Amino acid sequence: MLKYKISLGSYIFKVDVFRLLVSIIICQFAGAIGAIFTSSSLESWYLLLEKPVFNPPSWIFFPVWTTLYTLMGISLYLVWEKGLQQKEVKVGIILFGLQLGLNILWSFLFFGLQSPYYAFLEILLLWLAILLTAIQFWNISKTASLLFIPYILWVSFAALLNYQIWVLNP
Repeated sequence: MLKYKISLGSYIFKVDVFRLLVSIIICQFAGAIGAIFTSSSLESWYLLLEKPVFNPPSWIFFPVWTTLYTLMGISLYLVWEKGLQQKEVKVGIILFGLQLGLNILWSFLFFGLQSPYYAFLEILLLWLAILLTAIQFWNISKTASLLFIPYILWVSFAALLNYQIWVLNP
């Protein structure tokens, strides 16, 4: 493993660039899979849905999700760096994989199957999986856990948005 030293003021960090890139790419890849389902409905079905007044403009989703997947990747890296031989790290990575899988599943349910109802039920599970992952990560790396805050806040907003779309489009 090749680690690079990064100096930020008086702080020196050792970074395994390979692991960091793998962690970020895994998360961005999950986003790309979700985007496949999203793009198929974005210009047709989704446009026809009635949306709540607080629905953000479509252009905001790509930069937000790209940022969130990057933060998740950094978080995964910080946990991975603690060593896969530790049980708490293994549990954390399993939870991380679960929430990432649920993240992809939401896009499939909402956009692929065009089912705001099933997507809403699933996003509740996703939110719980994110919370459990953040709690587990807290025991391993507080920074890794804190990097999940924007993600859970965005998914909370997305759950509210999903619910409203479901209610407005029975």
